[in-house]
Amino acid sequence: MTPQSTNPSPAPPADRPKRSRRGTLSRDEVLAAAVRLVDADGLDGLTMRRLGQELGRDPMALYRYTRNREALLDGVAEHVLDQLDIPTEGSEWQVELRRIAHDVRALAMAHPHVVPLLVTRPPMTPLGLRPLGTLRPLERILELLTNAGFPPADALHVYRTYFGFLFGSLLNELQEVSHDPEESEALLRLGLHRLPADEFPLLRGLASELVRFDGAAELDLGLEALLIGLQARLDGHVHRQ
Repeated sequence: MTPQSTNPSPAPPADRPKRSRRGTLSRDEVLAAAVRLVDADGLDGLTMRRLGQELGRDPMALYRYTRNREALLDGVAEHVLDQLDIPTEGSEWQVELRRIAHDVRALAMAHPHVVPLLVTRPPMTPLGLRPLGTLRPLERILELLTNAGFPPADALHVYRTYFGFLFGSLLNELQEVSHDPEESEALLRLGLHRLPADEFPLLRGLASELVRFDGAAELDLGLEALLIGLQARLDGHVHRQ
Protein backbone atom coordinates (compact mmCIF):
# COMPACT_ATOMS: atom_id res chain seq x y z
CA MET A 1 0.00 0.00 0.00
CA THR A 2 1.30 3.38 -0.87
CA PRO A 3 1.62 5.52 2.25
CA GLN A 4 -0.47 8.76 2.27
CA SER A 5 1.47 11.92 1.87
CA THR A 6 1.85 13.94 5.03
CA ASN A 7 2.56 17.15 3.12
CA PRO A 8 -0.03 19.83 3.95
CA SER A 9 -2.33 21.09 1.22
CA PRO A 10 -0.83 24.01 -0.65
CA ALA A 11 -1.81 27.33 0.84
CA PRO A 12 -3.76 29.76 -1.33
CA PRO A 13 -1.60 32.39 -2.99
CA ALA A 14 -0.85 35.19 -0.60
CA ASP A 15 -1.39 37.81 -3.29
CA ARG A 16 -4.94 36.69 -4.20
CA PRO A 17 -6.97 39.84 -4.88
CA LYS A 18 -9.30 40.82 -2.08
CA ARG A 19 -12.10 41.20 -4.63
CA SER A 20 -12.19 37.41 -5.19
CA ARG A 21 -12.77 36.79 -1.47
CA ARG A 22 -15.79 39.07 -1.33
CA GLY A 23 -19.20 38.21 -2.63
CA THR A 24 -20.64 39.97 -5.64
CA LEU A 25 -22.41 43.18 -4.78
CA SER A 26 -26.09 43.60 -5.51
CA ARG A 27 -27.53 46.78 -6.96
CA ASP A 28 -29.52 47.22 -3.75
CA GLU A 29 -26.32 47.17 -1.69
CA VAL A 30 -24.76 49.78 -3.94
CA LEU A 31 -27.80 52.06 -3.67
CA ALA A 32 -28.02 51.59 0.11
CA ALA A 33 -24.39 52.69 0.41
CA ALA A 34 -25.09 55.68 -1.84
CA VAL A 35 -28.00 56.71 0.41
CA ARG A 36 -25.72 56.48 3.47
CA LEU A 37 -23.23 58.82 1.84
CA VAL A 38 -25.95 61.31 0.88
CA ASP A 39 -27.38 61.20 4.42
CA ALA A 40 -23.94 61.89 5.88
CA ASP A 41 -22.51 64.43 3.44
CA GLY A 42 -25.27 65.64 1.13
CA LEU A 43 -25.56 65.18 -2.61
CA ASP A 44 -22.15 66.74 -3.25
CA GLY A 45 -20.58 64.03 -1.09
CA LEU A 46 -21.77 61.28 -3.42
CA THR A 47 -19.07 60.45 -5.96
CA MET A 48 -18.08 57.17 -7.54
CA ARG A 49 -14.73 57.38 -5.73
CA ARG A 50 -16.38 57.88 -2.32
CA LEU A 51 -18.89 55.14 -3.07
CA GLY A 52 -16.07 52.76 -3.97
CA GLN A 53 -14.38 53.55 -0.66
CA GLU A 54 -17.62 52.96 1.24
CA LEU A 55 -18.03 49.54 -0.40
CA GLY A 56 -14.34 48.63 -0.45
CA ARG A 57 -14.34 48.31 -4.25
CA ASP A 58 -12.62 49.82 -7.23
CA PRO A 59 -14.84 52.74 -8.31
CA MET A 60 -14.64 51.60 -11.91
CA ALA A 61 -16.26 48.29 -10.93
CA LEU A 62 -19.35 50.17 -9.79
CA TYR A 63 -20.25 51.08 -13.36
CA ARG A 64 -21.62 47.56 -13.61
CA TYR A 65 -24.49 48.78 -11.45
CA THR A 66 -25.02 52.32 -12.73
CA ARG A 67 -24.17 54.04 -16.01
CA ASN A 68 -23.00 57.29 -14.45
CA ARG A 69 -23.53 59.57 -11.47
CA GLU A 70 -26.81 60.91 -12.87
CA ALA A 71 -28.23 57.39 -13.06
CA LEU A 72 -26.88 56.79 -9.55
CA LEU A 73 -28.88 59.76 -8.28
CA ASP A 74 -32.00 58.33 -9.91
CA GLY A 75 -31.23 55.08 -8.11
CA VAL A 76 -30.93 56.86 -4.75
CA ALA A 77 -34.42 58.32 -5.26
CA GLU A 78 -35.68 54.87 -6.24
CA HIS A 79 -34.16 53.23 -3.16
CA VAL A 80 -35.85 55.70 -0.80
CA LEU A 81 -39.24 55.67 -2.56
CA ASP A 82 -39.23 51.88 -2.65
CA GLN A 83 -39.56 51.93 1.15
CA LEU A 84 -43.14 53.22 0.84
CA ASP A 85 -45.89 50.72 1.54
CA ILE A 86 -48.99 51.63 -0.47
CA PRO A 87 -51.86 49.14 -0.18
CA THR A 88 -54.45 49.45 -2.94
CA GLU A 89 -57.39 47.61 -1.39
CA GLY A 90 -59.14 47.15 1.91
CA SER A 91 -58.81 50.70 3.24
CA GLU A 92 -60.66 53.96 2.81
CA TRP A 93 -58.80 56.08 0.22
CA GLN A 94 -58.68 59.23 2.36
CA VAL A 95 -57.26 57.27 5.31
CA GLU A 96 -54.58 55.81 3.04
CA LEU A 97 -53.64 59.17 1.50
CA ARG A 98 -53.20 60.60 5.00
CA ARG A 99 -51.02 57.67 6.06
CA ILE A 100 -48.93 57.78 2.87
CA ALA A 101 -48.36 61.52 3.34
CA HIS A 102 -47.01 60.99 6.85
CA ASP A 103 -44.89 58.05 5.67
CA VAL A 104 -43.39 60.23 2.94
CA ARG A 105 -42.71 62.94 5.54
CA ALA A 106 -41.00 60.38 7.79
CA LEU A 107 -38.76 59.31 4.89
CA ALA A 108 -37.97 62.95 4.15
CA MET A 109 -37.02 63.64 7.77
CA ALA A 110 -34.82 60.52 7.77
CA HIS A 111 -33.20 61.44 4.44
CA PRO A 112 -33.46 65.25 4.10
CA HIS A 113 -30.65 65.48 1.54
CA VAL A 114 -32.58 63.12 -0.75
CA VAL A 115 -35.64 65.40 -0.85
CA PRO A 116 -34.25 67.63 -3.66
CA LEU A 117 -33.93 64.50 -5.82
CA LEU A 118 -37.59 63.71 -5.23
CA VAL A 119 -38.90 67.25 -5.58
CA THR A 120 -36.81 69.40 -7.89
CA ARG A 121 -34.58 67.16 -9.98
CA PRO A 122 -36.24 65.64 -13.06
CA PRO A 123 -35.22 62.03 -13.72
CA MET A 124 -32.84 61.69 -16.63
CA THR A 125 -34.86 59.00 -18.42
CA PRO A 126 -38.34 58.87 -19.99
CA LEU A 127 -41.20 57.78 -17.75
CA GLY A 128 -41.42 54.20 -18.99
CA LEU A 129 -37.66 53.66 -18.72
CA ARG A 130 -37.25 54.91 -15.15
CA PRO A 131 -36.40 52.57 -12.26
CA LEU A 132 -39.48 50.64 -11.22
CA GLY A 133 -39.16 51.79 -7.63
CA THR A 134 -39.85 55.38 -8.72
CA LEU A 135 -43.00 54.34 -10.59
CA ARG A 136 -44.61 52.03 -8.03
CA PRO A 137 -46.04 54.89 -5.90
CA LEU A 138 -47.70 56.29 -9.03
CA GLU A 139 -49.17 52.93 -10.10
CA ARG A 140 -50.36 51.99 -6.62
CA ILE A 141 -51.97 55.35 -5.87
CA LEU A 142 -53.69 55.29 -9.27
CA GLU A 143 -55.06 51.86 -8.34
CA LEU A 144 -56.14 53.07 -4.90
CA LEU A 145 -58.00 56.02 -6.42
CA THR A 146 -59.63 54.12 -9.28
CA ASN A 147 -60.79 51.48 -6.79
CA ALA A 148 -62.38 54.34 -4.84
CA GLY A 149 -64.33 55.44 -7.93
CA PHE A 150 -62.17 58.11 -9.55
CA PRO A 151 -61.98 57.77 -13.35
CA PRO A 152 -58.38 56.95 -14.41
CA ALA A 153 -57.72 60.42 -15.85
CA ASP A 154 -59.05 62.07 -12.68
CA ALA A 155 -56.93 59.70 -10.59
CA LEU A 156 -53.83 60.94 -12.43
CA HIS A 157 -54.77 64.58 -11.76
CA VAL A 158 -55.37 63.75 -8.09
CA TYR A 159 -51.95 62.07 -7.87
CA ARG A 160 -50.25 65.15 -9.34
CA THR A 161 -52.12 67.52 -7.03
CA TYR A 162 -51.49 65.33 -3.99
CA PHE A 163 -47.75 64.99 -4.51
CA GLY A 164 -47.45 68.64 -5.55
CA PHE A 165 -48.94 69.62 -2.20
CA LEU A 166 -46.92 67.02 -0.31
CA PHE A 167 -43.56 67.97 -1.79
CA GLY A 168 -44.30 71.66 -1.26
CA SER A 169 -45.10 70.97 2.39
CA LEU A 170 -41.83 69.06 2.81
CA LEU A 171 -39.79 71.87 1.27
CA ASN A 172 -41.47 74.38 3.57
CA GLU A 173 -40.62 72.28 6.61
CA LEU A 174 -37.01 71.70 5.60
CA GLN A 175 -36.55 75.43 4.97
CA GLU A 176 -37.65 76.37 8.49
CA VAL A 177 -34.12 77.14 9.70
CA SER A 178 -33.33 79.15 12.80
CA HIS A 179 -30.77 81.91 12.49
CA ASP A 180 -29.76 81.47 16.14
CA PRO A 181 -31.22 78.24 17.62
CA GLU A 182 -30.00 79.13 21.13
CA GLU A 183 -31.84 82.45 21.20
CA SER A 184 -35.10 82.38 23.20
CA GLU A 185 -36.64 85.49 21.60
CA ALA A 186 -38.49 84.37 18.45
CA LEU A 187 -37.74 87.53 16.45
CA LEU A 188 -34.02 87.16 17.08
CA ARG A 189 -33.98 83.38 16.74
CA LEU A 190 -35.28 83.56 13.17
CA GLY A 191 -33.24 86.62 12.26
CA LEU A 192 -36.43 88.57 11.52
CA HIS A 193 -35.10 91.56 13.44
CA ARG A 194 -32.94 92.22 10.40
CA LEU A 195 -36.00 92.90 8.24
CA PRO A 196 -37.23 96.51 7.87
CA ALA A 197 -40.22 96.82 10.21
CA ASP A 198 -42.13 99.11 7.83
CA GLU A 199 -41.85 96.65 4.90
CA PHE A 200 -42.48 93.37 6.75
CA PRO A 201 -44.82 94.11 9.66
CA LEU A 202 -46.91 90.94 9.24
CA LEU A 203 -43.94 88.61 8.87
CA ARG A 204 -42.20 90.10 11.90
CA GLY A 205 -45.45 89.92 13.85
CA LEU A 206 -45.72 86.19 13.16
CA ALA A 207 -42.32 85.40 14.67
CA SER A 208 -43.75 83.43 17.59
CA GLU A 209 -45.92 81.34 15.23
CA LEU A 210 -43.06 80.71 12.84
CA VAL A 211 -40.75 79.50 15.58
CA ARG A 212 -43.36 76.98 16.75
CA PHE A 213 -43.56 75.33 13.32
CA ASP A 214 -45.01 71.80 13.58
CA GLY A 215 -44.45 69.94 10.32
CA ALA A 216 -46.89 67.12 11.08
CA ALA A 217 -49.67 69.54 12.09
CA GLU A 218 -49.09 71.70 9.02
CA LEU A 219 -49.27 68.60 6.84
CA ASP A 220 -52.59 67.56 8.41
CA LEU A 221 -54.04 71.03 7.95
CA GLY A 222 -53.22 71.03 4.25
CA LEU A 223 -54.39 67.45 3.79
CA GLU A 224 -57.76 68.28 5.35
CA ALA A 225 -58.41 71.04 2.82
CA LEU A 226 -57.13 68.92 -0.08
CA LEU A 227 -59.16 65.82 0.80
CA ILE A 228 -62.38 67.80 1.26
CA GLY A 229 -61.96 69.15 -2.26
CA LEU A 230 -61.16 65.72 -3.69
CA GLN A 231 -64.20 64.17 -1.97
CA ALA A 232 -66.40 66.84 -3.51
CA ARG A 233 -64.94 66.07 -6.93
CA LEU A 234 -65.57 62.35 -6.46
CA ASP A 235 -69.13 62.98 -5.28
CA GLY A 236 -69.76 65.14 -8.34
CA HIS A 237 -68.54 62.38 -10.63
CA VAL A 238 -70.77 59.81 -8.92
CA HIS A 239 -73.83 62.08 -9.26
CA ARG A 240 -73.18 62.55 -13.00
CA GLN A 241 -73.20 58.80 -13.64
